[in-house]
Amino acid sequence: MTTMKKDAVREIIENFHDEIKKSARKTAKPSLAVINFRDELQAGTEREVVKVPVTLLRYRKENGRISSDVMDYEKNKRSLDEKDDASQAVIRKFLADKDPEKTAELRASMLQYGQIDPAIITCDGFLINGNRRKMVMEKLLDKHPNDERFKYMKVVILPGPDDEGGPPTLKEIETIENRYQLQSSGKSEYYGFDRALSIVRKIEVGLSLEEQLRDDPNNAEKSDAEIKKVIKVYTKKYVRPLRCVNRYLDTLGREGQYKNISTGGTDREGRWQAFHDYSITYYDTFKKPNRMIECNIEEDDVGDLEAAAFNIIRLRKIPDMPKVHEIMRKLPKYCRDNDGKKELLKLGRDVDLKLPHDEQFDEEGNELNPPEIDDKWVANNKNKIAYHVNKAAHYSAELTKKETPIELMRAALKKLMHENMKLDEINVADYSIARNLAVDIKNRAKEIEQTMYDFKKNFKKLRKKK
Repeated sequence: MTTMKKDAVREIIENFHDEIKKSARKTAKPSLAVINFRDELQAGTEREVVKVPVTLLRYRKENGRISSDVMDYEKNKRSLDEKDDASQAVIRKFLADKDPEKTAELRASMLQYGQIDPAIITCDGFLINGNRRKMVMEKLLDKHPNDERFKYMKVVILPGPDDEGGPPTLKEIETIENRYQLQSSGKSEYYGFDRALSIVRKIEVGLSLEEQLRDDPNNAEKSDAEIKKVIKVYTKKYVRPLRCVNRYLDTLGREGQYKNISTGGTDREGRWQAFHDYSITYYDTFKKPNRMIECNIEEDDVGDLEAAAFNIIRLRKIPDMPKVHEIMRKLPKYCRDNDGKKELLKLGRDVDLKLPHDEQFDEEGNELNPPEIDDKWVANNKNKIAYHVNKAAHYSAELTKKETPIELMRAALKKLMHENMKLDEINVADYSIARNLAVDIKNRAKEIEQTMYDFKKNFKKLRKKK
């Protein structure tokens, strides 16, 4: 008999739970609140709002806003234990550094009006919604130690082991965060890279992308067909670029070191946009047989072209060339010319994304840190990368000049005669599409043939008149 797999329940820390229970006080208005937890919003179920000392509340490291910072820190330094003060200080700094402008706005608001909306916490005091508010209140309390507004935080406490419904599962916690933080509600939006990491983390605990999107009121009434379109958009915007990021970091030998990609929305040197645009090229060209034929790309080229793309992205800037993310979009265009493609293939084969092991140490034998390794790699390879990319762009520009009607017709005929044009391999479901395309090709060919016949006929008449 098949057994149903239960969602994992988050472990409750008993002594923290006891502290929260003892310290919680009744608060001023609002004394009750309806939160978006389980079906309580729809049912109008009210929960008590209480005051808890700010010092007893703790940040959660599974906070979507700082996903990249946490993952990178745990990969490079140590695991963050939310129970200890040192880890809490690290998480607090991540929150403070992530979006200084938004944090300043929140600080000004809280200084003038105090806390308006209650936060949501687990029964042992971990914040699901309200991490930034706690961080700001702590800063304000340091400056205004006698101000009662910043000593206590208004919160709604989720059920514990002995309460009706029991404590929330990991999936339910991610659902709450999704409902409160990943929707357009005037709050600080997650930076795209952190949002991608947060989306994928939620998928890993069992909250599918469709479930995440269905929680958004903007999608509530969408049909299955419409929600599939939204899923496609989010997959293209977040999931696919993150897959490319992970392949890049794996190739570089820096799995999970996400600070190599970007530190946040204000990071001018960040690579997230480049990976976003490269993912469009990769999935919409390198993974589409028809587009590959159109762009003069063979299946065996893809690995070297990706290596070239990763080298360009790592370099970040190429003199006298468009921004790197724009180059990522132009890669298929560069490949259409044989010479242009050869330059990119050479770049992928001749430049190693990793610095040779013996060069990763200083003269005294001490291992260089990642930024020093990056600088050395750039110094070693920037001229070679710039040379190949400039050459590819030059050949592409020359090809555009050469794209006369005759050359375009030759290219079209070449594609129609390509060895991959095996009609018996067309999917049954695509027969109608294939036939319609064939009819369009035939009609266009007849138009061209008739036009050329008329031109030739008129030319002969002109010659006779002379």
